[in-house]
Amino acid sequence: MKLLQLDRDALLTPLQAVTGIVEKRHTLPILSNVLIERNAAQLNLVATDLEIQITTACDAGNTGTDAHSLTVSARKLQDILRSLPEGVETTLDVQSNKVQLRAGKSRFNLQTMPADDFPKMADAGELQGKFSVPQKLLQDMLFLVQYAMAQQDIRYYLNGLLLVLDGPRIKVVATDGHRLSYAEGPLTTPHEKREVILPRKAVLELSRQLTSGNTDVDVEIYATQVRFRYGKSELVTKIIDGKFPDFTRVIPVNYTKTILLGRQDLLHSLQRAAILSNEKFRGVRWLLTAGSLRISCTNTEQEEAQEEMDVTYNGDALDVGFNITYLLDVLNNVHSENVECSFGEANSSMLITLPGRDDFRYVVMPMRI
Repeated sequence: MKLLQLDRDALLTPLQAVTGIVEKRHTLPILSNVLIERNAAQLNLVATDLEIQITTACDAGNTGTDAHSLTVSARKLQDILRSLPEGVETTLDVQSNKVQLRAGKSRFNLQTMPADDFPKMADAGELQGKFSVPQKLLQDMLFLVQYAMAQQDIRYYLNGLLLVLDGPRIKVVATDGHRLSYAEGPLTTPHEKREVILPRKAVLELSRQLTSGNTDVDVEIYATQVRFRYGKSELVTKIIDGKFPDFTRVIPVNYTKTILLGRQDLLHSLQRAAILSNEKFRGVRWLLTAGSLRISCTNTEQEEAQEEMDVTYNGDALDVGFNITYLLDVLNNVHSENVECSFGEANSSMLITLPGRDDFRYVVMPMRI
């Protein structure tokens, strides 16, 4: 039976939209598969890892009217389609427990598994909140903070991102306990205050899938899930159940020692200095004096790198250390011409902001060097 017949790109594009969450190895074999559901006019592709589920739709192309569904290896199907010439017409035929993909004179027979065995995520119950935000705004906010999320931290609530709805503003916060990144933006319709923690994998996949256009992403919040709808796709993710740290207590508000630095100049200086940093501790020393910022790194071989930058500063001298990776992360992910670095005492954190903007803050804890 012919399952579908359409252009290679018309199938590859929606397939790539769902396969990002498919694990290469899983104890449940069917989770390596993509669910393909076809009706008369539409083709739905679904992938899940039991924590996240992505569904996307496309035109079913030149097919019959009978509804049919099956699951097939997501990565094998994707790799085959990628290897085919652009624009070639592809046909999928169902044959017992296999599906045959035909394109030109190429033939591929793939094993299938029953669609009924595919573990779709259960309905989340009663809707608790709903809002819309431009895709580009949400994507930009995610890019500004996602690198600060923890990875495999025993404090599981740090392995994700805090999404806050607060009246007319939407806020996103990420921290690994050593640095914190915060961004906010406007909501078209004010929303009552609500907080949810989104898993790391969902955040990374969502930021990859959103586009830079002005179309909206519609967000629905449930007791245990959040649903994002954008274009012809839908991403559903479970919520991390936990208490996120009070980020307002971490962000300094009364620092008076501030310097303005060119982002690219600072980034390049840190990149050069990092070559001779200690590979384990990754420390960088900042010595701030009148008119000058000296940056230095040393390693266990007693090698040293020094960089000096002219700054407008007349305050007390300051000698403080930081993890250089944390500084490189933020400079690689903000795109302003300049950054403002503010300091307290020698044992306090550094606050990085963007000139003329109050919608982004980045806090880095000091380290002993």
